Amino acid sequence: MSQICAPMTGSVVHVLAEVGQRVTSGQVLLVIEAMKMEHEIRADQDAEVAAVLVRLGDLVEADEVLVRLTSVASVGAGNTPSSEDALSPLPLRERGWGRGERDELVPKMPPSPQPSPARGEGASPLLSSPNVVSETTTAATTKLRPDLQEVFDRNALTLDAARLAAVAKRHALGLRTARENIDDLCDADSFIEYGSLTFAAQLARRTKDDLIRNTPADGMVTGIGSIDGVRCVVMAYDATVLAGTQGMRNHQKTDRMLGIALDQKFPVVLFAEGGGGRPGDIDANVVAGLHVATFASFARLSGQVPVVGIVAGRCFAGNAALLGCCDVIIATRASNIGMGGPAMVEGGGLGVFTPEQIGPSSVQFANGVIDILVDDETQAVHAAKHYLGFFNGPRIGWTGADPLRLRDVLPENRVRSYDMREVLRLVADTDYGALVELRAGFGVGIFTALARIEGRPVGLIASNPAHLGGAIDADAADKAARFMQLCNTHGLPLVSLVDTPGFMVGPEIEDQAQVRHVSRMFVQAAHLRVPFFCIVLRKAYGLGAMAMAGGGFHVPMATVSWPSGEFGAMGLEGAVRLGFAKELAAVSDLNDRDVLFKKLVDQEYERGKAINVASTLEIDAVIDPAETRAWLSKSLASANVKPQTTHPIDTW
Repeated sequence: MSQICAPMTGSVVHVLAEVGQRVTSGQVLLVIEAMKMEHEIRADQDAEVAAVLVRLGDLVEADEVLVRLTSVASVGAGNTPSSEDALSPLPLRERGWGRGERDELVPKMPPSPQPSPARGEGASPLLSSPNVVSETTTAATTKLRPDLQEVFDRNALTLDAARLAAVAKRHALGLRTARENIDDLCDADSFIEYGSLTFAAQLARRTKDDLIRNTPADGMVTGIGSIDGVRCVVMAYDATVLAGTQGMRNHQKTDRMLGIALDQKFPVVLFAEGGGGRPGDIDANVVAGLHVATFASFARLSGQVPVVGIVAGRCFAGNAALLGCCDVIIATRASNIGMGGPAMVEGGGLGVFTPEQIGPSSVQFANGVIDILVDDETQAVHAAKHYLGFFNGPRIGWTGADPLRLRDVLPENRVRSYDMREVLRLVADTDYGALVELRAGFGVGIFTALARIEGRPVGLIASNPAHLGGAIDADAADKAARFMQLCNTHGLPLVSLVDTPGFMVGPEIEDQAQVRHVSRMFVQAAHLRVPFFCIVLRKAYGLGAMAMAGGGFHVPMATVSWPSGEFGAMGLEGAVRLGFAKELAAVSDLNDRDVLFKKLVDQEYERGKAINVASTLEIDAVIDPAETRAWLSKSLASANVKPQTTHPIDTW
């Protein structure tokens, strides 16, 4: 005989077993309620009920005996309780007695066989005939419970398949849906969505069914997914829902995701297309909504984690404000970005314009708002993946160009221009996505790019001798300083390729606050925690060259030069004209003066050649251009990044 005991203290709310009843292993005998939860007490074997020691409503203690079972093999011909049970000194309720209709004690009778109600016909297995065997969990059921089916039905309404007309309209514009972009961005089956079942806060003006069907997820898909194996927060405004505007609930969703990103240090990717604030959400008891914390929360991520903004289509007002807080902005050629859309511009009495007239990509790429300009959303997503990949550490397996090609990249004529981008391509690994140029349309006097060198991620800063001879103007200085800040914050070593005659000078350049702009390079470099390396390719003159070297040639961890390097306090020609002005003026014949001038320049060049500057220890070494990648790889391997000191990434 076996005993079935109470697993906890509780009240008996269902008694399903009868004395003499044949039961199977796993069959429910009793149900006990504890702390508002019901717990099924099941038979532990195929057996016959010998005694039921409790009745409906009894309070039982943990480990108290509830039911006694006799194994089927040992059961005799009769079903009556044994003499042992009949003579037991236990209370009546412990000798197989139950409670009758008038609460008197009556002997329990063997049950009459009754058919078991089918599952799903309204009968509860706990309230059905006592000899009903409950369904076990050994086999999965294909029929869904109503509450689970309801969830499936609601979630289905949030998907693109439920909104075919809206999706078709989107595709007709040559654009993808928010969910299509997320599927492309995230690793397969890695995205988990947050807040999908919400809808626009407009119940005061629309029916709930209408809102569920036509404002799914309140116009914003948010969640966490893996991008090349790294968990990231991904948020995408859905332009097919209320024009991707910012609603009360999608602000709440955004705040939720930003809190997780900050706490877990997850990179963030924002698809920012949309029209800004939404005036139609009237369910909230607010007037202006200026207390919304989303913009502060988003800005707080700056300097904490990589933040990427992606735009296709129109991005105005609040959506643009979030976009502007991103480390980098990736936009399609057909995009428009502006702090105010047509309605806001017209409302301010500033004229009537079409969306295409406000902040087109051609303008925003040239002025530095857009970091990476692409043809379409597919390219935008791939660019985002490549960008984020630079913050995931070194990669195993890489390819590089023939290093000997670097010997021929510079013309032998020292005043002949060349393509610095070709140098960048030869210095960086040649794997697809191993070189990503940022803000290529802005500050063209300096190139800034993320790259890998033998698998290690770095930031590259390079002079552009094809623009102003490599002189640094205000835009180029701003671009370089901000790039230093970006790399410093996210722990990427910096490599500077120098070929500059110095800072740009003249009355016109000073109209652009040149003094303030170029000095940003010195300030940012002075606060670097990442290793800095400097390679002089050709010209290295004056304060501009010092700025390109992080403030001076002894500031970097190493400063080297190609044999073609030339150094001086200012450009050779200018230095000769100033330093030998009297000597030149004393020669009256112009031809003779030109000969003297050339002779003096050649003398200064010889004096300032890289090999001579290295001999005075002003630089650390002169290297073969073909050894550039190998030299950088060895240097990077021996460098350390100092501990993080949080600084926001300047939006400019």
